[in-house]
Amino acid sequence: MLEFTLLSQECTEENLVGLALDELAREGARRMICTALEAEVSEYLARVRAARDERGHALATRNGKAQERTVQLGCGEIQVRAPRVNDRRVDDAGEPVRFQSRILPPYMRRSPNMATLLPVLYLRTHGVRARGLSTLAPGARGDFSEALTPLLGEEAARLSPATLVRLKKEWTGEYETWSKRDLSAHQYAYLWANGVYFNVRLEEDRLACLVVVGVREDGSKEVLAISDGYRESTESWKTLLRELKQRGLSEPLLAVGEGALGFWEALRELYPHTQEQRCWVHKIANVCKLCEFEDKLPKRLQPRAKSKLHDLLNAESRAAAEAELERFRRKFQAKYPKTVKCLEQDWDQLRTLYEFPAEHWIHIRTTNVIESLFATVKLRVRTTKGAGSREAGLAMAFKLAQVAEQHWRRINAPHRVAQLLAGARFVDGLPAPEAESQEQSRGIAA
Repeated sequence: MLEFTLLSQECTEENLVGLALDELAREGARRMICTALEAEVSEYLARVRAARDERGHALATRNGKAQERTVQLGCGEIQVRAPRVNDRRVDDAGEPVRFQSRILPPYMRRSPNMATLLPVLYLRTHGVRARGLSTLAPGARGDFSEALTPLLGEEAARLSPATLVRLKKEWTGEYETWSKRDLSAHQYAYLWANGVYFNVRLEEDRLACLVVVGVREDGSKEVLAISDGYRESTESWKTLLRELKQRGLSEPLLAVGEGALGFWEALRELYPHTQEQRCWVHKIANVCKLCEFEDKLPKRLQPRAKSKLHDLLNAESRAAAEAELERFRRKFQAKYPKTVKCLEQDWDQLRTLYEFPAEHWIHIRTTNVIESLFATVKLRVRTTKGAGSREAGLAMAFKLAQVAEQHWRRINAPHRVAQLLAGARFVDGLPAPEAESQEQSRGIAA
């Protein structure tokens, strides 16, 4: 009994220490931000101190402090009073100059990191069956705010269901604005296209989310469109591509997608000169997939077939790929002709990548950029039994795509993208002159 009492006291003391540390972290963050704001103003005033009026008085001076503002950070909510500046200068156009803090811009109430965190936590708090990370029993209280309490402190209670509804409305508005933005400022060398399916609780049909990701001239990746489509139909893809074209999307050099999409017919109509690359991951899965046909590849042979298909996938040239294909035919044609036919079906589109830089092959062989982007969304949607409406599903997909996009790196050898857009030719992954020189060397050696 004594041991139990001591253990209880120890746990209680640990909790108190933890709480004190949280408060200390928030106070430390508040003081650091206040110090940084003061330093920012001092640096600004030192930079413009030469600006004087006719009486020699400085045109830019301190002007007390603004009203206290509550800001949400990763460590919780803090209260800050930012220093103000009275700036009487005017620019060359005669417009008044205004000091604006880069650390704490006007009207900012939540750090960018919190804006990134909220959509992820929203998914996590609607379905995962663990205390503080679930939608609790009907009538129970706490779900979202309880999950955020360790992060935001007791002020997380403000994130009520009504607050979440407002957040989702904000996200829907942001999504609508984003879906109409101008795309003419950039050229796009590559496009990935795929359909991602979500359940919608209040509707019978699943949401077919049509996704397009592009690569800009600097090699960076950008989500271009997330749209509602009907079962990835050709007409749905045509509608989406028309919208992209109207918004200024120039004709890409290459599009990557799986073979079954209605996307290809739509692409040929709206961007007829764009080359096509089929996704190797989807093709390998289709070749090895079991079905009712007796002559389809049996499960016991699939590991061997996959090994040979990966040899084909990693072939260093068109000629090497043809040689690997012939080996695959010899191995499986006699007993499993449907398997070979499945592989040959999109053969020309499977080897388009050889006309593009070898450094980019790892990116353009598959639609993994989209699959990985929506892996988290799919997981959370499964646990939540789907979004409440199609609009909510699209808005959530958009917000999580924004989160992922911030962490994307540029594709390998990004300088090659500009070369491609300038008209450079590649043969077996090498610039045309290098490829010709290498071919001549092989001929001499032979």
